[in-house]
Amino acid sequence: MEGTNPVNKKLAAALSGGAVLVLALSGCSSSDDNSEKLNSWAKQVCDAVQPQTKKITAANTAIQKQTADDSAPEDVQKVDSQAFQDISDAYKAMATAVRKAGAPDVENGKKKQQDAVQELNDLSTAYAGLKKKSDDLDTKDQAKFADGLKGVATELEKLSKSGSDALAKLEEGEVGQAMAKQRSCKSASAPASAGKS
Repeated sequence: MEGTNPVNKKLAAALSGGAVLVLALSGCSSSDDNSEKLNSWAKQVCDAVQPQTKKITAANTAIQKQTADDSAPEDVQKVDSQAFQDISDAYKAMATAVRKAGAPDVENGKKKQQDAVQELNDLSTAYAGLKKKSDDLDTKDQAKFADGLKGVATELEKLSKSGSDALAKLEEGEVGQAMAKQRSCKSASAPASAGKS
């Protein structure tokens, strides 16, 4: 009979893929010809997103820690449930931050902003769904629990591969440059290298 440990590892691997998704919000190269308006927009978004990125990284770490030993199904379920809730909340907060910031001062800014907000809200809903699935797993039966966890891990994998196209589009060109200048966006991108599984 397979224990929950290999499945947990799969879950952790899928999660670290998901964390990369949020770290798209980190900007890349920097140039000095951005408008004051755009810089102000980038600062507002970066400052609001940074604590949420940390929340997602912490949730990720919690799940990975739980996979380090042969934990009891109840413990795994409790940690996973809290982590999925935290990630769902973080994406929702990011969606709110991007919506409140308004459209960036670039071509098609409004559409890019709306698409990114929609995508972040969809991610929030998807992680809330994973929390419910995780909460519904039968912890009394180790084999059933491991099977159920496999299903959660598979969905999580799909979620992390689904990418963040709208976020990537939002951060193209001048927006990305403006975000790259923000200290809070630079520090938000730091945990990207910690995605070990």
